[in-house]
Amino acid sequence: MALPLFRYDGPLHLVRSPAELAEALPALAGERVLGFDTETRAAFRKGEAYPPALIQLATAHAVWLLQLRALPTLGGLADLLGSAHHLKAGVGLDYDLRKLRESYAFKPAGFVDLAKMSDAAGFRANGLRGLAAHVLGLRVAKQAQCTNWARADLTDQQLRYAATDAWISREIFLALEKLLPQNPPHHEPHTSR
Repeated sequence: MALPLFRYDGPLHLVRSPAELAEALPALAGERVLGFDTETRAAFRKGEAYPPALIQLATAHAVWLLQLRALPTLGGLADLLGSAHHLKAGVGLDYDLRKLRESYAFKPAGFVDLAKMSDAAGFRANGLRGLAAHVLGLRVAKQAQCTNWARADLTDQQLRYAATDAWISREIFLALEKLLPQNPPHHEPHTSR
């Protein structure tokens, strides 16, 4: 708790239409490493489940938040998510990718699980908060985690929380990459599709 609290305050782009997604793709495809995360509306009753509501992708210069309720298909993003040449770094990838594939057709490639990467670097804390603390010396707040991500109008707190998770994922990857002598372990999602 003594670590400085980090909140991403850089450029943020909210993608709410196929046209806006098409505009975002060149900037996303121009990156070697993307921070990756998803947000799903919290379920509080047994048997209740929701599809992912948001995909977050962080580049070196900005974060893109894609509201999935407005995107009937992933369009060209499916190619990016299936590209082994574009690394997508995040935590809890099995669940995120399985849930995304229930709604969208794509074959994941180039995903790097930060938990596996941190194990290889000798860190025992594998969650995003723990890795942010141990690798970057930053504290990440998690207050907005259990909010309604399926809302059409997300609050500024939700937007900044979601952007922070993607941005931190990318920064952790870059820091761990410097510590590892070889290529980072790629994530092979356990999917049945």
